[in-house]
Amino acid sequence: MTDTDYPEFANPMARPRYTGLPTFMRAPWEEDLSQVDIGMVGVPFDGGVTNRPGSRHGPREVRNQSSLLRMINQLTSVAPHSLCRVADIGDAWVPSPFELTQSHAAIEAHFKRIVAAGVVPLSIGGDHSVSLPILRAVAQQQPVAMVHIDAHCDTGDDYMGSKFHHGAPFSRAVEEGLLDPHKVVQIGIRGPVNDPDVWRFSHESGMRVMYMDEFYRLGVDEVIRIAREVAGSGPVYVSFDIDSLDPAFAPGTGTPEIGGLSTLEAQLLIRGLEGLDLIGADLVEVAPAFDPSGNTAMAGANLMFELLCVLATAWHRRHAATT
Repeated sequence: MTDTDYPEFANPMARPRYTGLPTFMRAPWEEDLSQVDIGMVGVPFDGGVTNRPGSRHGPREVRNQSSLLRMINQLTSVAPHSLCRVADIGDAWVPSPFELTQSHAAIEAHFKRIVAAGVVPLSIGGDHSVSLPILRAVAQQQPVAMVHIDAHCDTGDDYMGSKFHHGAPFSRAVEEGLLDPHKVVQIGIRGPVNDPDVWRFSHESGMRVMYMDEFYRLGVDEVIRIAREVAGSGPVYVSFDIDSLDPAFAPGTGTPEIGGLSTLEAQLLIRGLEGLDLIGADLVEVAPAFDPSGNTAMAGANLMFELLCVLATAWHRRHAATT
């Protein structure tokens, strides 16, 4: 078959979705960062988990499931590939996966190269500890705001001899001056705990913590209003843990908690961030082995697309303002 047989297939992304290499969303694979505005990058590392491993396999399975996606967001009319140059730029894999701090240093160095090239990163983990080295790259110039959607605050401290694990990236990020805690909103927090003060850092540092019962009472529109108000007009990073979804929608994760978001609520939340000055995002904790159905990775791929749409509109708005 040639393109002349079907002119509508001239764009490889429009060809049948069972064809081609399984890059993120069937986007072009690109190693030359000068040709990229938004880079979709895998972070296949789960050395920071405290219980169930497996999210190192998340990027590969999200790539596979993302072949189901198309190029235009039907609900918002955003066509991210028409707004900027979007590509799969490979993986931030680590050469020393058995040493946590060295692994984080390698991820940090990889993302600093991405940011130095002027590329906005959209990352797929990997466990949530990878958000810390990514923030070290994207927040080099100033502390940033963050919209964090998760079942857990991830602002813990020492756990079994380490302060660097998937339950503590954001306490470390505040301590390192990467996040402005007064501009951080954490949405969807829930589940039983062993320590009633486990998320004390979030509350005492000034983060806006929205437990799931409050989310349910307020409704999506009011939650979006609050999130936008907290994040403000400066640079904003988005971190989405797949365990924010109820395990009915995403059982394939390390620390599932019942009573969570639906996939539709998650889509609406992300769409509601349009207009913020978004500088990067990650989606983490997809552990495919715990979900033979593939639904968790499929949800992750679709939410990655929603993140791409709001990142693309933010990039386009910044670019238009400087040209």
